[in-house]
Amino acid sequence: MPEGDHRQPIAHRCNDRVEDVIQACFEGNPFKTVPGPFKLFYECMRSKPGEEPTAPFFYLELDPPTREVKLE
Repeated sequence: MPEGDHRQPIAHRCNDRVEDVIQACFEGNPFKTVPGPFKLFYECMRSKPGEEPTAPFFYLELDPPTREVKLE
């Protein structure tokens, strides 16, 4: 890497969704807690950038993602 290159890694756009799935694994019976967060994670991975699901997280205390509306 060049000496002046100080780029930082950027989290994947679905990183918060996978963290929600991991947290669900520790919230009781995983057969009941994991399917909801996993479905949203899967939707996020299949979506195009900017079209991620905006449903609230199940276990993370984060605001749900929002979509920017482009006015023309």
